[in-house]
Amino acid sequence: MRVLVACEYSGRVRDAFSALGHDAWSCDLLPSEAPGKHYQGDVLDILDLGWDLLIAHPPCTHLAVSGARHFKHKRKVQAEALDFVRLLLDAPVPRIALENPVSIISSRVRKPDQVVQPWQFGHGETKATCLWLKNLPLLRPTRVVSGREARVHRMAPGPDRWRERSRTYPGIAKAMAKQWGVISST
Repeated sequence: MRVLVACEYSGRVRDAFSALGHDAWSCDLLPSEAPGKHYQGDVLDILDLGWDLLIAHPPCTHLAVSGARHFKHKRKVQAEALDFVRLLLDAPVPRIALENPVSIISSRVRKPDQVVQPWQFGHGETKATCLWLKNLPLLRPTRVVSGREARVHRMAPGPDRWRERSRTYPGIAKAMAKQWGVISST
């Protein structure tokens, strides 16, 4: 199966699919943190190259409700971010998963199909992650753990805070590959 993971610089989701034998590519404006198939550039350049599955992680900077206090000052960039989300959801790909935190996508585009937490996939942390799905089943939890904490929300400010907060948890990436890789290839 050909898998495109849009707006991913970490390579975590790409590598989870690659480990199962899929032709998986990540794409981001940033270089990949891990070696592997990666297109550094605009996802629009490669969106129509015959992918079987698109997993998209559009930037949440102007969308997440955690920044709601700034919304009145960023209407134009927010509208552009929502247009990008719509473009990804309408991409010429048969199966799509779009991932973002709790955001205005829910009220301006549509409600998410599912909200997952890292603690459902082997990580003792909380971080609500919304999934908007097209022709994909809901992601089934793989390992529910206790000892949940909100580490991501308590990260100290700094130049790499956004980078640390945006990485997909490995347990979620593996669940996507195992569950959607099988479904999507049939």
